[in-house]
Amino acid sequence: MREVTGWLTRHPDRLTDDQAQRLREILPRCPALDRTAHHVRAFAELMNNRQGHDLDQWMTSAKADNLPALHTFVTGLGQDLDAVVAGLSLRYSSDAVEGHNNKIKMLKRQMLGRANFDLLRKRVLLSARGRS
Repeated sequence: MREVTGWLTRHPDRLTDDQAQRLREILPRCPALDRTAHHVRAFAELMNNRQGHDLDQWMTSAKADNLPALHTFVTGLGQDLDAVVAGLSLRYSSDAVEGHNNKIKMLKRQMLGRANFDLLRKRVLLSARGRS
């Protein structure tokens, strides 16, 4: 199943001939998967081409299908629609901020007892040495 998921999320031009053929054989057997694949690819186009202005149309189309998991996704998008449209439209990225936040979370996790004493001791000693 993971293999099929990979095929669905990959651009059709990047599938090997064998993968494309197998996907063409699988999708007609499961109409819900076929419709989901259509919506996933359409959403990927919105993301890749920065077409946030078309998100409302995509959400309406996704809601029209009887795909409960996709409805949950659409509802989540709607909860902060302005931010999602901006994220799908603007060329700006928050990667640097996210990386910094992840480092802080890692340190916090270590300090909450998930790291062993030796590592915490080294951190404290290195921190103290840096202040002198």
